[in-house]
Amino acid sequence: MEHLKLFWSRINIPKVITACESAHLWPELIFLYCHYEEWDNAALTVMERSETAFEHPSFKEIIVKVSNLEIYYKAINFYVNLHPSLLTDLLAVLIPRLDLPRVVRIFQKSDNLPLIKPFLISVLEKNNSIVNQAYHDLLIEEEDYKSLRSVIDAHDKFDHIGLAERLEKHDLLFFRQIAAIIYRKEKKWNKAIALLKTDKLWSDAIESAALSENTKVATELLTYFVETGNKECFVATLYACYHLIPYDVVLELAWLHNLGDLIKPYEISIAKENQAKLNEVYADLKKREAKERENEVDQETGAGAFGQRLLLTNGTGMNSSTASLGFQPTGAGFGNGGF
Repeated sequence: MEHLKLFWSRINIPKVITACESAHLWPELIFLYCHYEEWDNAALTVMERSETAFEHPSFKEIIVKVSNLEIYYKAINFYVNLHPSLLTDLLAVLIPRLDLPRVVRIFQKSDNLPLIKPFLISVLEKNNSIVNQAYHDLLIEEEDYKSLRSVIDAHDKFDHIGLAERLEKHDLLFFRQIAAIIYRKEKKWNKAIALLKTDKLWSDAIESAALSENTKVATELLTYFVETGNKECFVATLYACYHLIPYDVVLELAWLHNLGDLIKPYEISIAKENQAKLNEVYADLKKREAKERENEVDQETGAGAFGQRLLLTNGTGMNSSTASLGFQPTGAGFGNGGF
């Protein structure tokens, strides 16, 4: 090795490579492959003779220079079998040229997905659907509902309905809540609210009804609270869905279930809004009346001025017949007797 380091530039490298192979001098062989720019052979030799030739730092430098991308996946399997603790470090240098879905499938098939959790986190920014779903699987298995909720909000490429159907059957309440949130994002309001009502997550149910901007959805939830005797949520729904629920429906429900006192603030608010609208209409009416009076005054003034102009125009004393003959009443013509 010392000889090669000193004289590698002055030797016949292919012949020395053959000699090193015959003598089983694997580190020396890898050294020559690298200086001969045979990166593919160097990487393969390291993996095949790892018991004597493997060094993680040098292998990382070699693997990023190979031309055959299939060697990447051989290297990944090699690390999984012999050096799993160094796998994440290897994947970090290979990210730019890896097929992410293929990598995920390799680990899913071998049931080693937890090994690459740091790698999955590092590539989440690419928002790949296969990567996202694999990370979701890990978080569900670990029952990490907080991270799952944050990653769903940040990265939207995955099977939304499939994940929601999976989570709504989960034993943990928090995962079922996430399922309802996904249904809400997909505008499946009835499905989301039904799931939230089952788990008695009233605040989320009311919020979902308000976000729906749907009168039917809000009215049905309000009716549900009245029928189940949940007066607090009835009032909260009136507040959150104020603009969605018809006034007559509120009055009817209050009358049928003796809730007159509870809807008093609501009625006062409605009365205030109606009065504000009446005031606005009245103010607009006054403006119109004032404008009409101004127009009438302008018309009267204009008519008088127009009549005065007619009087000045007719002040010459000429009648229509004289004007039609073309006579010009000039002083010169009459004075010279020319008529």
